[in-house]
Amino acid sequence: MTHGCKIGSMTAALVALALALPAQAQTPAAQQPPAASAQVSAQNMPERASARVEDLLARMTIAEKVGQLVLLSSNRAVTGPYTTPDVTGSLERGELGGIFNTYDVAFTRQLQETAVKRTRLGIPLLFGFDVLHGHRTIFPIPLGQAASFDLEAIEGAERIAGREAAAAGINWVYAPMLDVTRDPRWGRIAEGAGESPWLGAQIGAARVRGFQGERLDADDSVAACVKHFGANGAVESGRDYTAGSLSERALRETYLPPFKATVAAGVRCFMAAFNTFDGVPGVANRHLLTDILRKEWGFPGVVVSDFGAVEELVTHGVAADREEAASRALTAGTDIEMQGEAFRRDLPRLVAEGTVPMAVLDTAVRRVLSLKEELGLFDKPFGRMDEARERATLFAPAHHQASLALAEKSLVLLKNERQILPLSPDVRRIAVIGPLADDRADTLGPWAANGQPGDAITLAAGLRQALPKAVVEVVSAGGVNGSSPEERAAAVAVARTADVVVLALGEKSTQSGEAASRTDLGLPGNQMDLARDVFAVGKPTAVVLFHGRPLALAPLAEEAPAILSAWFPGSMGGLAIARTLIGENEPRGRLPVTFPRSVGQIPIYHDHLRTGRPPANPPRPYTASYLDESSDPLFPFGYGLSYTDFAFSPPRMAPIVKSGEPIQVSVDVTNTGRRPGTALVQLYVNQPVAEISRPVKELRGFRHVALEPGETRTVMLSLKAEDLAYWHPDGRWATDAGRFRVMTGANSADLQDVEFTLQK
Repeated sequence: MTHGCKIGSMTAALVALALALPAQAQTPAAQQPPAASAQVSAQNMPERASARVEDLLARMTIAEKVGQLVLLSSNRAVTGPYTTPDVTGSLERGELGGIFNTYDVAFTRQLQETAVKRTRLGIPLLFGFDVLHGHRTIFPIPLGQAASFDLEAIEGAERIAGREAAAAGINWVYAPMLDVTRDPRWGRIAEGAGESPWLGAQIGAARVRGFQGERLDADDSVAACVKHFGANGAVESGRDYTAGSLSERALRETYLPPFKATVAAGVRCFMAAFNTFDGVPGVANRHLLTDILRKEWGFPGVVVSDFGAVEELVTHGVAADREEAASRALTAGTDIEMQGEAFRRDLPRLVAEGTVPMAVLDTAVRRVLSLKEELGLFDKPFGRMDEARERATLFAPAHHQASLALAEKSLVLLKNERQILPLSPDVRRIAVIGPLADDRADTLGPWAANGQPGDAITLAAGLRQALPKAVVEVVSAGGVNGSSPEERAAAVAVARTADVVVLALGEKSTQSGEAASRTDLGLPGNQMDLARDVFAVGKPTAVVLFHGRPLALAPLAEEAPAILSAWFPGSMGGLAIARTLIGENEPRGRLPVTFPRSVGQIPIYHDHLRTGRPPANPPRPYTASYLDESSDPLFPFGYGLSYTDFAFSPPRMAPIVKSGEPIQVSVDVTNTGRRPGTALVQLYVNQPVAEISRPVKELRGFRHVALEPGETRTVMLSLKAEDLAYWHPDGRWATDAGRFRVMTGANSADLQDVEFTLQK
């Protein structure tokens, strides 16, 4: 996303509407030609809404109804392949339900003035924006936040993001992104919680609670819109907008759990995905939008398409033209079209002709109007539009501290040979070398909403702040995608004069996120050449990685003395990294995704199915192995080091548990090192025998425990019977009686187990 410094033509036209004359009244919908008789399925039958919504609906023309289902961009941010045409007339006539890519009060107030005071019915607008990891105060990217395994901190970050967005006039955010994925070639892995459906569900629910607060009509709350429903992360070859072959079981067990969890958390909006499931794109997929979302889960809220996805039904080949695309999307369960012409241009005629039943249109409009009512827009259309509150809220000092704290919790120590880290606080001369040493925009990361690079604390700036007496010399040594021999020689010269070296390597923010798929997951360009030249100097060297996905780091992991994964850490990221490098903060993050040794191992993830010929160690012929590489990952899911060491006892629990009884597991954890530290106890489950092959392990619990040197504490973790359920061949979720294995430990590859029997 980029924010232009000039207001585009459509933006200027919208602002000018504050001076527009009221539109003339139009013929009410009741006087339009009646819809032809059509069978309306039960899921699309119009439910009753509030008296206010029903009164409005009765007075609306078909064009006004359709207008509530139209969402267009202000063009103030670029989030798709094309911009919005001039819609001045539509807004004046009350035929526009919402505008997205707005991010300040001055702009939104002018538009809301037009909608409320200068249209026939005065229906307020929805204002939407992508707020993926903060609005003005930027937190670590969502994948980095997931590395914290701290649900309270993540919920708190979204509470701040929601408050800032609301203070800027926004009432609807296109977040959280809930796509589970096992292919790090896909750039949008940066926006989600990683590879675990269960962890994604816990984090997704926490994010929704944070955005929406206790009351949706509060002036500091926003409606969350979870995306991208339903299997957008099941990409083919790591490319955006594609879909691999997917079974109903894979859909249910892997890709839908985070979405279902947010329905229970009260989310008010779903965004239908670009990709297909079973050959049908998300915006036209009745199985997803109606059978599962509405019927099974009871979701009463709004479904919005992704950017231009309704018209793309024609490109997919499931609609002959734009009219058919509009009809298929609306009748399948898509209520709002984002950035397209299908609803706006074609639905009025389709409804008037009876091709699309009026009842289907009314149901979608009810949902949109009900969301606006829940947000308090009818009673307080300008409640989120206070410029004094905007100035006081955006990037407030308390928000800096929350961003710093979460960034510190998200850092993952991948290697620390010879205890290079933490650095001595008395170090006098530090060389900070690499293309990401002092780059503000790349500290914020992709999809940084209204974050300002000028607010960001870079790695170099953070070290200067944390070590005010030290000399911090910065050498970029070229760019992310390459350095010359001369630039590397200059870096080596600076390294020779330093006491310690910090290498800032990785990706630019534009190399992760949407439209950022990669086939090579090694360090971009010739950064590895730069690293080797610096390592050869022989000075204590720590590598700090900036990245939005798991990277294939086998050469770096072999040669670097110390590696700290910083993800894209946000506004306060450089200070968080610096405090961690010098030991003022202990690295406690753990990987929410598996790191491959090479791209050839992808997909590689912890909760894979068993095979009849599992890989052997050492490798043997006729097993699920490679000729040229280990089958093990470079860094497993849940992995992360500390500045101290921990020992975990085997798990303990009752050998027999009856259905309905709590399943309690206890583990002793000891700090065997010399520094205080925080361990993350992880709990996984496996069903040895079932109707179908089950994953080798699935994450089902975790808990942090802070320990002083030599201290031992007993950690209790709980399971529920539904944590053991799976999608059965007869099409239902159920938990079997029988044997189960519980595994606990430091990460998914370092576990001890105990078995128990579940009795019905």
